[in-house]
Amino acid sequence: MLLAIDVGNTHTVCGVWDGSQWRAMWRRYTSVNVTEDELAVWLKGMFDLEEIPFKISAAICGSVVPQVDGLWQKLAEKWLGIPLHFLRRGTDVDMTVLYDPPHAVGADRIANALGALQRFEAPIIVVDFGTATTFDSIDADGAYVGGAILPGVQLSSRALFDKAAKLPQVEFVAPEKALGTNTVQSLQSGIMLGYAGAIDSLARRIGEELGGNANVIATGGLGSLFVGICDTIQSYEPTLTLEGLVIAYDRMTNLV
Repeated sequence: MLLAIDVGNTHTVCGVWDGSQWRAMWRRYTSVNVTEDELAVWLKGMFDLEEIPFKISAAICGSVVPQVDGLWQKLAEKWLGIPLHFLRRGTDVDMTVLYDPPHAVGADRIANALGALQRFEAPIIVVDFGTATTFDSIDADGAYVGGAILPGVQLSSRALFDKAAKLPQVEFVAPEKALGTNTVQSLQSGIMLGYAGAIDSLARRIGEELGGNANVIATGGLGSLFVGICDTIQSYEPTLTLEGLVIAYDRMTNLV
C-alpha cells in the first residue's frame, strides 16, 4: 500500500492507496510543534480505527511547509521502515512547467495538474480551495503554464470579522438571494456569492487566455461549497491532489 501525504499550510491530508482504491483518508492540522513519534501515534491510531494494518510499502509527500518535511521523513524511516519520496518540482515527474521560475510552483499545484490530466482533457483549470485559493492552469499541450492566487475564503472572512467588531461570524452558506435583508444574509451574500463571482471571473479570463473551452475543476476542503454557485466549475474532485501524488510516485520511481 502507498501512503500519500499532502502537507498544506493549514491542514495535512493523508491517504492510503491500495493500488485500485483509497482505503482511507484523514485530515489533521499542520503543525511544526510535534515530533515524528507524535505523528506516528496519530497515524497508527487512524490505521487502527479503520482496521488497516500499519504496514506501508511506499510513501510520497507533497509539501508546501518545508519545516515539517523532516518530521514526515523521520516517521517513514523510523516507524514504517521505508524512504519517503518528495514531489518538489515538475522535472521530478517529467512535466513541462512554463512558470517563472519553474521551481516556485508548489508541490500541491504540480500534483493537481497530474491528477487533472489523468482524468480530464486539456486545457484545464484546477481551482484549489485551501488557505489560499489557487488556479492551476494546464494548456492544450499538457504544460503547467501558471494561474492565479486568491486569498482563501476562510482567511479573508476571518480578517473581516477580526477588524469589524460588530459583524458576527456566519456559516459559509449561500443565501437564496444576493440582496440581504439582515446582517447575516448580507455577510453570506458578500462572502459566498461575491467569492463565487471572483472565481467565475478569474476562471473565464484564464480560460480565454488558454484558448477557450477549458475544463474547470474544483478541489480542496471548501470546494464543494462553491460547485452549485459558481457557473464555471464543472465538477468537484476532493481527492485530486492525492491522486496526483500517486501518479507522481509512479513516475518518479519509473524515471530513476
